[in-house]
Amino acid sequence: MSKQELPVLASECCTPLIAEPIAEDEAAEMARVFKALGDPIRLRLLSLIGAHESGRQVGDGVCVCELTGAFAVTAPTISHHLKVLREAGLIDSQRRGTWVYYWIIPATLKRLTSVLALPETLVADAR
Repeated sequence: MSKQELPVLASECCTPLIAEPIAEDEAAEMARVFKALGDPIRLRLLSLIGAHESGRQVGDGVCVCELTGAFAVTAPTISHHLKVLREAGLIDSQRRGTWVYYWIIPATLKRLTSVLALPETLVADAR
């Protein structure tokens, strides 16, 4: 098989998928956040926190005691996954006595959404 170079054609045949690509540093940060969501337990934890009314209120939060029963893993495993979500900036927490309460950080979810969002023209074309 020969190694021939293919010519690069300057053509306007394709429209870009997004109006402007994200910057390199933003891509690295978002990749870290998406990596945190790449685990099924962490994705479910984020979903459980977000589904709870208190989990959508900054400073209010869902008690960890309400989260652990939904999984067939140990409490330390749940704590580890919550720590990963917290370090990725997806959730925040506050200790109140014996228990820790968790809530979603809306700004991070908004950034994730903006990375995945298609321009309105593409959304309209897909319909």
